[in-house]
Amino acid sequence: MTSMTYNVLFICTGNSARSIMAEAMLNKMGAGRFRGYSAGSHPAGQVNSNTIELLERHHYPTDGLRSKNWSEFAASDAPRMNFVLTVCDKAAGEVCPIWPGQPMSAHWGVEDPAAVKGSQDAIKKAFRDTFMVLNRRITLLTTLPIDKLDKLKLQEALKGIGQISS
Repeated sequence: MTSMTYNVLFICTGNSARSIMAEAMLNKMGAGRFRGYSAGSHPAGQVNSNTIELLERHHYPTDGLRSKNWSEFAASDAPRMNFVLTVCDKAAGEVCPIWPGQPMSAHWGVEDPAAVKGSQDAIKKAFRDTFMVLNRRITLLTTLPIDKLDKLKLQEALKGIGQISS
C-alpha cells in the first residue's frame, strides 16, 4: 500500500460552486490520501453563498475556500497535480494551460447550480442535486485502488466515474 497523497484539481468556469464543492469534499473524504484544489478559467471572484451554506450544513470545512484562476496551478511553484477533472462542459471545451507533470484528466460534467434562475426552492434543489452527484463521484474516486491500476485502466475508471449521476 502506498502512502502517496494524490493532488486533484477540479476545474470549472466560475470556480464558485461545483469545483469548490468538489475541493471541499475531497479534502475531507480523501482522508490525507487525496488533496483537492479548485480553479476556474474565468473565476467569479467569490464563492457562491449557497455553496458555503450547503457545505457547512454537511459539516465540510469551508475555511480558505476561494474563487481562483487556473493559472495559479500552471505556475512552476504550484503543487504538482496527479489528476485534473473538469466539472463543467464549458471548461472542458476551453484550451487549458499546460499542467506541470502531465496529470491524468477526465471530464465530470455537472449542471451549474449557480446558473439556475427561479424560486429559492429551485435554486436550493439545484445545489443539492449537484452536491449529491459530486459526493457520489468523489466517493468512487477515493475508493479506487490507484496503485494497483495501470494507466489505461485508471483513465477508464476516471472517465467512467464522470458518467455516474448520483
